[in-house]
Amino acid sequence: MSECTHKTLTLLKERGDRLRCRKCHLVISAEELGGGCCPECYAVSGERCFDFEKLAASEPEVTKYRCDRCGALIEWKPE
Repeated sequence: MSECTHKTLTLLKERGDRLRCRKCHLVISAEELGGGCCPECYAVSGERCFDFEKLAASEPEVTKYRCDRCGALIEWKPE
């Protein structure tokens, strides 16, 4: 077990809303997509596909931190 006391933590950014392309089924964050077309459909066929479905969160909200000293990932889930 690590001797680190994890006193210097960095909050890891949440992924936000997740979207799935209805044509190729690529899953991407809404932030990464930025309102544009599906990058996978565009790269493969040159087609600009804007048809996405919003995915429901599959698990309860979890706050994640990374220790700056040892790199350990720490998760906190409210009860």
